[in-house]
Amino acid sequence: MVFHGLVKSTLLDYPGKLACTLFTGGCNFRCPFCQNAALVLDPSSEPLIDSDELDSFLQKRKRYLDGVCITGGEPLLQRNVEDYCKYLKDLGYLVKIDTNGSFPQKLENLISKNLVDYVAMDLKSSKEGYAKAIGVDNFDISLIEQSVNILEDCSIDHEFRTTLVKELHSEKEIHGIGSWLREDQKLYLQHFEDKGSNIVKNLTGFNEKETKIIKDILKNYIAFVEIRGF
Repeated sequence: MVFHGLVKSTLLDYPGKLACTLFTGGCNFRCPFCQNAALVLDPSSEPLIDSDELDSFLQKRKRYLDGVCITGGEPLLQRNVEDYCKYLKDLGYLVKIDTNGSFPQKLENLISKNLVDYVAMDLKSSKEGYAKAIGVDNFDISLIEQSVNILEDCSIDHEFRTTLVKELHSEKEIHGIGSWLREDQKLYLQHFEDKGSNIVKNLTGFNEKETKIIKDILKNYIAFVEIRGF
């Protein structure tokens, strides 16, 4: 796989584990609030991580790190993601994948072959609001529905997460997200802050009080709802 970034140590990206995080380039979505715009829009302009140096790092750190997080961009765009996950598993790492859920067959393959230990899937909006939230017209929402079903029915650790943006998430969308997921799922609400690197500028995040109100709405549908980013 080709990687454009490496966080050598984090306690944030893999819940309960000490991990490193690898960033892939390219994405099939154009989410207005995406804060990795350069990786999404023009990954070829971003520096590459030397593969030999990365291999050496992973070999040396396997005694200290629990896992490896692969994020993006969209990791499941990469053709050889299965092979790389197997390589990481053979080294003894736990593997976490962040995905937008638009490649259900690849996701199911990773799970069925025991090549991934934790999946974090972005749930961008309600079904009706999805195309606007991902910046893609005429999007086939059934791809996301399939991925949601795969995760809801699997036995591996997973979570759903929604980045809240005022321009995209009305109360209608919030109820739509809540009614989509099964009650026994985990949903994290992520605080959005415009840092100037987003695909669309001048978007607005909810403050902490507003986000807690949204959490209370979603708790009517889902048992586990938590907030990140404040």
